Amino acid sequence: MLRLLARIISILFHPLLIVTYMLVLLLLINPYLFGVSRISEQASKLLILQVFLSTFFIPAFAVAMLRFMGMIESMEMKNRQERIGPYIITGIFYLWMFRNFLDNTQIPTAFTSFMLGAAIGLFIAFFINIFSKISAHAVGMGGLLGMVAITLLLFSYDTFTVSTSLGLLEVSMSAVLIVTILLAGLVGTSRLLLQAHDPMDLYGGYLVGFAAQFIALRILF
Repeated sequence: MLRLLARIISILFHPLLIVTYMLVLLLLINPYLFGVSRISEQASKLLILQVFLSTFFIPAFAVAMLRFMGMIESMEMKNRQERIGPYIITGIFYLWMFRNFLDNTQIPTAFTSFMLGAAIGLFIAFFINIFSKISAHAVGMGGLLGMVAITLLLFSYDTFTVSTSLGLLEVSMSAVLIVTILLAGLVGTSRLLLQAHDPMDLYGGYLVGFAAQFIALRILF
């Protein structure tokens, strides 16, 4: 049962989904940065779809093709050698998205920075993967945590309001930070339960993902 739960958590917080989660979170916190008043607007939905397709669906499809052609043994890519191709493919798409956002005045610099941070984290992980295994899940969650921390630093939001079926819900940014930390720990625990990584793989991943966001912040701000 625990292994099944760990597998579900690993899927829900797959590294390729983290950029989409970053976008959704920033749209919830301050949709006006994107020129919309709420996340439910058509423009918001189209942007989420674009990011989802470019940073998750297309890279995942490319990896599935590698599996179909026998270039990797499984979608889980348990050894370091199998991860080289998927890292390169995903990195190309991440850089392409970053370049598009850099020229798009409708995309706030904050999210362009988060996109760059994700790309930097991915390429650092690719380099480390040559010598030692690193947890891509931890890199993703470290990046998400870095994104939340940077949002607190850049905008100094104490709370933000989310529209629900029950009315307006006021959410504390401190609560978002705490939940993100707990989720990062939960994902790490899941990877340990699945015996996909050892603790050092996770610690290195968290550090890389978190630091990459601040490196990107330094470059763009």
